[in-house]
Amino acid sequence: MLLRVTIDIFSGRENPVVELRDKQAEEALQRLRPAEPLEGTDADTAASDFRLGYRGLAIEQAEERTDMLPASFRLAHGELFGEGLAHRIDDSSFEDYILETVELERFGLGADFREMLKTEKKNAREARDNEEARRIILPCFPLFKRILEENKIAPCAPLYEPGWWNDGGQRQRHNNCYNYGCNYRTDTFAQPGRAAGAMYTAITAADVKAGAVADGLIDSPYANNNPPDEGQLVALVIWPGHDFHWYRMNRNCSWSHKPGSTKVTNRDNSGAKIKDPRSADRGPYTEFATFMVVKYGHVMLK
Repeated sequence: MLLRVTIDIFSGRENPVVELRDKQAEEALQRLRPAEPLEGTDADTAASDFRLGYRGLAIEQAEERTDMLPASFRLAHGELFGEGLAHRIDDSSFEDYILETVELERFGLGADFREMLKTEKKNAREARDNEEARRIILPCFPLFKRILEENKIAPCAPLYEPGWWNDGGQRQRHNNCYNYGCNYRTDTFAQPGRAAGAMYTAITAADVKAGAVADGLIDSPYANNNPPDEGQLVALVIWPGHDFHWYRMNRNCSWSHKPGSTKVTNRDNSGAKIKDPRSADRGPYTEFATFMVVKYGHVMLK
């Protein structure tokens, strides 16, 4: 028996994956038993967890499967989500057990990663607890302003079509923010510079940007949230020392993104639609690095 547990926290980099085998896996499945169902909740409502920063544990029964749980499901803040599954967990300590006992050092994530992970989990929990408060309906903009915004277009940008990426399978799980930002499917969790043999060596704005330039992206630091005449506008942000993330401008000049292997969304960490990635709630990705331009046929990702 094999249970594969992914600590879902990064967007650009590969997430840490822990494998529990045989007796460990059996004990884990017992602790993961569903308790009472979540009222008025289904797997789709877990989309609020598709945010930047900590998103919970993605769990897969990789070999023998118990019928008690689906083949793959998610655990976040004591709640289980998956096909036909929207329940509280029987053992609420399991999530913390994984985060506190896994030998994270072997992933080469730095000495401060465990403490940072605890902080991000706390932040994610607080954001979830405040979800209802974030749903306050804002007053409507004057009609003329709304009409102007709706008619502003980025002619070379892709349409916002999240359904194509959010298939729950190969496309969604194996393409990250960089793939989505460049509208380029590789099924490899593409890394800036890898296709060009010049992959970044440090999680800094300069290094990740240099990798993207090697892949064919054009640095455009003075774009100021305006679409280019040719190509599509993307934006690079950094979680200092830990990860990178990409946004892309949609045809209507709004923005969207794909946090890691989770779903494409046009909302930021506060649940607001993204009008400018510089001012969006980006969670721990506090450094805005640059705008860049992607010209179709000019880039290569791997």
